[in-house]
Amino acid sequence: MSTIMFPQKDLREETAALRAQILDRLSKLPWDGLSFAHPVPGLSLYRIVEPAGPFSSVYEPSLSFIIKGSKNVRVGNETLVYDEGCFFLTAIGVPVTAQICAASEGEPYVAAALRLDMGKVRRIIADHDIHPTDIPERDLGVAVGTATRELFDALFRLISLASSPADIPFLAGHIQNEILYRLLTGEQGARLRRFALAGTHSNRVAKAVLWLKENYTKPLRVEELAEIANMGVSTLHHHFRAMTAMSPLQFQKHLRLHHARELMLSKSLDAATAALQVGYESPTQFNREYRRAFGHPPLRDIRAILNSNDSTRRNSAG
Repeated sequence: MSTIMFPQKDLREETAALRAQILDRLSKLPWDGLSFAHPVPGLSLYRIVEPAGPFSSVYEPSLSFIIKGSKNVRVGNETLVYDEGCFFLTAIGVPVTAQICAASEGEPYVAAALRLDMGKVRRIIADHDIHPTDIPERDLGVAVGTATRELFDALFRLISLASSPADIPFLAGHIQNEILYRLLTGEQGARLRRFALAGTHSNRVAKAVLWLKENYTKPLRVEELAEIANMGVSTLHHHFRAMTAMSPLQFQKHLRLHHARELMLSKSLDAATAALQVGYESPTQFNREYRRAFGHPPLRDIRAILNSNDSTRRNSAG
């Protein structure tokens, strides 16, 4: 297992005033526990006042900013550690395990996440003929990049629309397009561009991932998945593992376990029933793999979550 840390002391200093403005604006919003339901579609805000996690979830294509604090995110065997100087880009939906190690009432963890519309990404690339410097394709579908003043400024303006909801239909889209443009023309632009455009290995793997997410309960035939991705079986395995840090079969297993956990929490299903609904034929195998993934057998894990009312274990919290 490898750990990648991204210290950004100089950038934290450069964006300190902007982040202070964002925190001041957030302090005036009507929070509901750890989150705020922002009226801008796709924008989520989080405020955590105690250490949280590790919690597991399936990230959708999104862009996350830490406004205050730091976070560990594990994808496969690789752990990324980032803070206010960085953004976290998810270009492809992947199962992750995340942890917030330090947070308190006086020093809360505060973050924002913006869902990415890949259709918008493609339109911006086409309209502005964006060709960033490319990087090797054999890398993860998640990345940590530099959180610049320009990105935080756009985020501040997007968050501020909560106080003028009538402006959202016109302004929100323009600000989101600005954020996407800055991503595409920045250091992670090549990665985002590859996943958006047809014909690249990244885009083909993204098609395989989407199929798995929509059909995770079905038996997996790698040959069928390779045909969907328009790749050879060995090529699919190679690029799929490089971009998700796991094989297609491992990816499917993580999806099944995550959704089974959600079923037990949201619908009060027992472990055996949840296992069957997500595609497991053997409850014993399900229990064994669940414990390996979440640290405890299903019943004990669900009881611990419900008894502690620890909603952060069920949420990626930005």
